[in-house]
Amino acid sequence: MTTTNGAVVARPRKVLIAAWIGAVIIVALFTVIAVFLTSTYTGVYFRLADQIALILIGLFIAGGLLLVARPRVRADAEGIEVRNIITTHRLPWSAVERVSFPDGAPWARLDLADDEYIHVMAVQAVDGERAVAAMRELRALHAAARAR
Repeated sequence: MTTTNGAVVARPRKVLIAAWIGAVIIVALFTVIAVFLTSTYTGVYFRLADQIALILIGLFIAGGLLLVARPRVRADAEGIEVRNIITTHRLPWSAVERVSFPDGAPWARLDLADDEYIHVMAVQAVDGERAVAAMRELRALHAAARAR
């Protein structure tokens, strides 16, 4: 989590590290298999196109795995932007009723009107103190915006 000019930016730390390690391992594994799997005892022969395709499949899987490293939250005095794996939401603080972290939940959430909510996957329970610090900052920004 970083704070600059009153803005808070948070990203998950442990998931980010695990995703990058996993992606590198997958690409390396698919590349090694593609290089060394030129022929088998069954008579199957892998050509250059097959090897390239196998490496591309590994890159595709690694790219999908890196999507879990995408979440980020940016908040300032005006509002909050939540980027999860696929979607991005930009909300003014007036639309947010509460910044919460329900018991047993893997990540934080923004409680909105009409019992709706948006998950904040950038603030994850596995990050421990980093998540606590991010929640404090987000709640402080929310309280300051509500007081205006």
